[in-house]
Amino acid sequence: MQLNVLILPGDGIGAEVTREAVKVLQQVAIKFHHQLSLTEGLLGGVAIHKTGTPLPQETIDLALQADATLMGAVGLPEFDQAPPEKRPEKGLLGIRKVLGVYANLRPVRSYKALLDSSPLKNHLVDGTDMIIVRELTGGIYYGTPRGIHQDGNETRAINTMTYSSSEIARVSRMAFHLARNRRKKVTSVDKSNVLENSQLWRKVVVEIAAEFPDVALDHILVDNCAMQLILNPRRFDILLTENMFGDILSDEGAVLAGSIGMLPSASIGDRKPSGAWVGLYEPVHGSAPDIAGQNKANPFGAIGSVAAMLEYSFGLNEEAAAVNAAVESVLNSGQVTADLNGTATTSEVGEACRTSLRLVQ
Repeated sequence: MQLNVLILPGDGIGAEVTREAVKVLQQVAIKFHHQLSLTEGLLGGVAIHKTGTPLPQETIDLALQADATLMGAVGLPEFDQAPPEKRPEKGLLGIRKVLGVYANLRPVRSYKALLDSSPLKNHLVDGTDMIIVRELTGGIYYGTPRGIHQDGNETRAINTMTYSSSEIARVSRMAFHLARNRRKKVTSVDKSNVLENSQLWRKVVVEIAAEFPDVALDHILVDNCAMQLILNPRRFDILLTENMFGDILSDEGAVLAGSIGMLPSASIGDRKPSGAWVGLYEPVHGSAPDIAGQNKANPFGAIGSVAAMLEYSFGLNEEAAAVNAAVESVLNSGQVTADLNGTATTSEVGEACRTSLRLVQ
């Protein structure tokens, strides 16, 4: 199979973990006899340095031509005081919008080898296996009006949370389709007791649920959900949320996995004529500039994002399973980075994953 992939290394540790993930992807191509074509583009702070904008037109063109895009984190402290349109994160929001990737899938799974890495008690974490499905191109991050304005003697900031029924419906269908291949349960997160936005969210989710009579649906308020993720994470299978709630809750889910460095993500749009999903793949963690260049970042989230790419954008389930098996094998070996109480470097973990992948039957 021909795999045409755009690589956007990003900022800080993004480039380091992406480098190891690309090497794993290259190993997959060798092992399973695929043709791999890689191109590289600029996004985030590095793009601002080189082009003056966080999302150059060339990167947009490359992303639209590629079958899938693998990204590293973006963000640098030097831009913290810059106006919103000149910050690295504007590039991330922009490419999501360009590709129309409206559903962000964030798997949260506990590994036996990492139970002691979570600050929670083992019996609470053990057996956790969920996917957080976060709506990605609507809500308060994109709504207008927005901005900071002077109102007489007062400075006033405005952000607008807005959703249409069609935006809610399409991400809900994605969640229910995923649930059909898992434990057949969707939990929808909202704040419908006080927000009209959430009242529409709940109404539309209930309507979509009627199309999936084999999947159970329940609802939970976002504040209770934050608590239940800690008290009883095994109760969740597919967790469906709007944009901001999902952003917050998925980072909380990192506590269950042992480290935010463990979490991959897949941002999915509509299907292409080939049947593959439009996809943008990246680890959940940030650019961590404080440890950039030290070869000690955890690459498992980036490598897991390669597995997600193989599954969703290329339909290569066997290859995706092989990558995930290699990750679990390395975790069991104890060859992990400092955030998981290990001593291995980024490159050593990547090499261990590639070695394990070569041995996967």
